[in-house]
Amino acid sequence: MKRTFVQKDLILILLCLCCFFPRCTDQAKNPPNILLAISDDQSYFHAGPYGLAPVRTPVLDQLAEEGIMFTNAFSASPMCTVGRASLLTGRNPWQNGEAGQHWSHFPDGLACYTDLLEEAGYMVGFTGKGWGPGNWQITGYSRNPAGHVYNTERVADKPASGMSDIDYAGNFRSFLQQKPEDQPFCFWYGASEPHSPYEAGSGLRAGYDPGKLKLPPNYVDTSMQVKHDVLDYFLEIEWFDTHLGRIIQILKETGEYENTIIVVTSDNGTPMPGAKANLYDLGTHVPLVILWPGKTGKGLVVEDLVSQIDLAPTFLEAAGLSTTSEMTGRSILDLLMAGKSGKLDPSREYVLAAQEKSGHVRHHHLGYPMRSIRTDEYLYIRNFRPERWPAGDIGAEERARKDPRYDKRPPEELYRVKTDFACLENLAGIKEYESIKEELRNKLETDLRSQSDPRILGLGDIYESFPRYGRFREELEGFNKQGEYNPDYLTEIPDRILVSSLYHQALQIKLKHEK
Repeated sequence: MKRTFVQKDLILILLCLCCFFPRCTDQAKNPPNILLAISDDQSYFHAGPYGLAPVRTPVLDQLAEEGIMFTNAFSASPMCTVGRASLLTGRNPWQNGEAGQHWSHFPDGLACYTDLLEEAGYMVGFTGKGWGPGNWQITGYSRNPAGHVYNTERVADKPASGMSDIDYAGNFRSFLQQKPEDQPFCFWYGASEPHSPYEAGSGLRAGYDPGKLKLPPNYVDTSMQVKHDVLDYFLEIEWFDTHLGRIIQILKETGEYENTIIVVTSDNGTPMPGAKANLYDLGTHVPLVILWPGKTGKGLVVEDLVSQIDLAPTFLEAAGLSTTSEMTGRSILDLLMAGKSGKLDPSREYVLAAQEKSGHVRHHHLGYPMRSIRTDEYLYIRNFRPERWPAGDIGAEERARKDPRYDKRPPEELYRVKTDFACLENLAGIKEYESIKEELRNKLETDLRSQSDPRILGLGDIYESFPRYGRFREELEGFNKQGEYNPDYLTEIPDRILVSSLYHQALQIKLKHEK
């Protein structure tokens, strides 16, 4: 049966009741605060502690020295709406219904870690960008899935015109001022940076040196102009880091620092070639630094493969709560408390990711469906519609002539990311790697089937039906009705595939019309 608000509320009530019974953990007696700082479009490659790019992130550098840096952390999707939904629900994109689609809505019945913590007594809020872009109101939610919004405070000056004027740190202070004493909190600091657009030349004016910048090997255009664009992007990362520093200072001033789990990451990779909207490493491999003062070891580097769907169960476990059976992610609290560097859990063999649509970029609003499995050494990608242009139909052939990464792709891709992080040499057609390809293909398909992914079940066209609440391009033909389901792809689906109640309503209207 499809889950309803009643079923969701029952789960929340049970979890809430559980937290009032005696527990043997310190978390239950003094539950930790949770601060999630999430940038918008930042690859792990462009975070200071990793030492791969000359970007200035002194606050994040310091957090990495005082806590734990994860070298193999991945978003569940290379698109913001989708990846953020998975982080909140602890579920893979194909398990989140319309929330597994860019610019769609958040299905009724999806429980987020924020909901569960709020029901257990936490004060929950966010500043900047929470879950989105998308529509959460239409399915009956009273607030953004990330929490109650705090966006009234604004900055008078900012380093570049493309940045948001939201005073993230100021809003966090307002949030704490409204919090009752001794109540634990869960706060989401969601910067709009370093999302484009960028102010041209701002990075150069801020003192970044293009001579020290080495572009990833997948860049076809390595001109000075491209380097300047990257430096403008760096300045926005620095702005995210600046507000992070102010927020941490507020934690210290208010006495909340010592009992706060601080998690810093990004929703997906950079909006540059071969990254955002792609399942290559530059699109899904994100920074992750975690600090729990006095609890986690200092200067540790954990190499285990972790996904952002692991954060929701981690937060719940740290708070002394049980996770729901519907969460696919696995808590990483054991990794945080191990006090060791290196690979700590041999069972963490791989992570999965998905991509459907990156916007309205094809005729009839079609997507480019992909799924991937990433191990320590290899990345395998399954392209379900290889006949389509991966970056969209507008100017596709001309774009592909200039850069082969925009050309049509084969059904399967395989990369040895240990030595090819930019994913330039596809090994899928080489006999020597056939057994590796088959092994990864089988593991991926097994998990997708067990988790009822519509794509692997032959019901993938459901994604083509999901509504889009963003704008549609006039130059593209076919379906373009904002906020409506595409009736050409509405179909009966098994109950185990989650969609919102709005889907079933739209299907009934279609069936009635056909009669």
